Amino acid sequence: MLNDEICKLREKLNESIIQGQDYTITYKLSVELDELIAKYYRKDIISNKRNAENELVNK
Repeated sequence: MLNDEICKLREKLNESIIQGQDYTITYKLSVELDELIAKYYRKDIISNKRNAENELVNK
């Protein structure tokens, strides 16, 4: 699930920062995390829009 992927990548990013890994690795993880979070919100927005449309149709 997307939430699990976000949590795992967040952990990897935090470990990268704590361990002082090369900046390019930390940056890459950060960008990947941002993309997953954006995907999560897009999916959530679409889902909420569909729910709202269904409520209007069912009234």
